[in-house]
Amino acid sequence: MLEVHEVPEGAASLADHAELEQRLRAHVYRIARPRHRRAQAAENRAVAEYVARQLESMGFKVEWQGRFANLVALPVHPKGQPTLVAAHYDSVPFSPGADDNASAVAVLLEVARAAASQQANVGFVAFNAEEEGLVGSSDFVRESAIAPTVVHVLEMVGYTDRRRGGQRKPFYLPIRMPDVGDFLGVIANAKSRPHLERVEAAARTSPFGPRLLTLRTRFGVERLLFDLLRSDHVPFWKRGTPALMWTDTANFRNPNYHRGTDTPDTLDYEFMTRVCLLLCASLDLAS
Repeated sequence: MLEVHEVPEGAASLADHAELEQRLRAHVYRIARPRHRRAQAAENRAVAEYVARQLESMGFKVEWQGRFANLVALPVHPKGQPTLVAAHYDSVPFSPGADDNASAVAVLLEVARAAASQQANVGFVAFNAEEEGLVGSSDFVRESAIAPTVVHVLEMVGYTDRRRGGQRKPFYLPIRMPDVGDFLGVIANAKSRPHLERVEAAARTSPFGPRLLTLRTRFGVERLLFDLLRSDHVPFWKRGTPALMWTDTANFRNPNYHRGTDTPDTLDYEFMTRVCLLLCASLDLAS
């Protein structure tokens, strides 16, 4: 019912991608501030406006969607229903949320830059209120007319712990996992499997990708596994839309999860660069 695959990290140096790493770092430092939708409403809006300005500067038409202020950026020249890349931009109250989820928004913005330069049929959604029970993404799934072919949901993609024992797993998951937190996890349900296989193929051929660990579920078993249901891919799964969650595994690796110590200086920007390059390769975007 659960199937795990691993792909080693790409062997190539990231020396030629130093500017990408710098842009990712700059986004995180700009976004990482307490920005809960209700507890820090002004900061929440300021971060959303920063993301909107960045996407507009790339040539996307950006719209505010729904009562939770999701941001939607679609291709200027759409070619049928797009692939979507998504991440939530809010944080829990009083946490800077550098990993959760500024890291993911930063990667989203840089993948958007690559997609815009190539006029790719890829759209981008920055969800609000993920930390309030996924209500922003649920509203999007319920109200939006967009029917994506697949949604890549980025949920905490910036933290590594390369010590033995630095990585844990939910005690009830009957799988083997590395105990070194240096990998990216990508999770798919049965309907999303072909898209996960595309990510794995990109990881095998890319010289720049991170170490990758993928998890497939079968027969709907994900409905019984709470820790696989904690991000904005879930409303899409419930609707029957293929969706993948990309993650550094959150609190199973990062001791700063939902704390005031989730700050930009704790992140691994080389790892984030590799995540960004892998997502670009998975979407056939030259980086």
